[in-house]
Amino acid sequence: QLQLVESGGGLVQPGGSLRLSCEASGSTLDYYAIGWFRQAPGKEREGVSCIPSGGVNAKYADSVKGRFTISRDNAKGMAYLQMSSLKPEDSGTYYCVADRNLFPTLCTIVPRQGRGIDWGQGTQVTVSS
Repeated sequence: QLQLVESGGGLVQPGGSLRLSCEASGSTLDYYAIGWFRQAPGKEREGVSCIPSGGVNAKYADSVKGRFTISRDNAKGMAYLQMSSLKPEDSGTYYCVADRNLFPTLCTIVPRQGRGIDWGQGTQVTVSS
């Protein structure tokens, strides 16, 4: 079981950049895929990006490809989401998710919950002028 704390959210102008961080504690990150999800008011939660436990073969939603980059540092128990060229439609609460699994090269951006899946409390991102 993992505890996750997101940080780095805030107010940014369109076209700007922001880097979100996810700190993990309670267990090693070695056997967890990491995902970033977001939810805007009145909308369904959507997957943004994920990275497998092995650190390769990351996935991105079509809406953020070329603008967002996911990364992780298992030794530090950290994961990140670098967001660039931000648009107003990127606004929402961003959640870090850890998914324990036995597949070091696989992850999913489909929202899931259950045993071995831990969610952070979220951090708010607002893109507005």
